[in-house]
Amino acid sequence: MEVFDLYEQRDRNVFYEAQEFKLRLTELPPGGEISSCRMETHVVFYVINGEAEVTVDGEGAVLREGQCLVTGPAHISMRTEGGVRLMGVQVRQMGG
Repeated sequence: MEVFDLYEQRDRNVFYEAQEFKLRLTELPPGGEISSCRMETHVVFYVINGEAEVTVDGEGAVLREGQCLVTGPAHISMRTEGGVRLMGVQVRQMGG
């Protein structure tokens, strides 16, 4: 068992990785963005604080503090006006 403080500062954004999934913290400053990228895994984004506009395969949504987004493999982009801190969980599909 491990317990993580999602508010502590880290020197890298991936804070846990197992064969099946990866946990990361992402922080975007005001006006920050993540350009469109293809995620080959299922993804869960949970907003710790702030707000972000997320686009998944061309469909947009606004994520606010306390909300989460779940998606399968897709093209994903994100931008924020006021800044955002979120946890992302990448879940790998297991063969078999």
